[in-house]
Amino acid sequence: QVQLRESGGRLVTAGDTLTLFCVASGRSLDDYAMAWFRQAPGKEREFEAAISLDAQSTSYTDSVRGRFTISRNNARNAVYLRMNGLSTRDTAVYYCAAREGHYTNYAADFRSWGQGTQVTVSS
Repeated sequence: QVQLRESGGRLVTAGDTLTLFCVASGRSLDDYAMAWFRQAPGKEREFEAAISLDAQSTSYTDSVRGRFTISRNNARNAVYLRMNGLSTRDTAVYYCAAREGHYTNYAADFRSWGQGTQVTVSS
């Protein structure tokens, strides 16, 4: 099973841009669809973005479409989430997740998870 580790989260100001990183180890990401989820305090983990294993297809939840961009570099076994126009509503712990085959929008479908990285957006 692939191991994932996120990084890049930090305290930023509303309107800032931030890129999150997810690096995999243990197995190649070539066979995995990847996704980013986030969890705010007191809320359930929510889908944000996903990318197919060949990077030909992406999916975004409505609240981040046009602001966030998911990408991947299979040669580096890495996935990224570039976040533009951050607002306080984007404050959450962000998780990287992997699923063999096709991506879905459901956390329960992903078997491999990182430990999360905290993003805090101040007004």
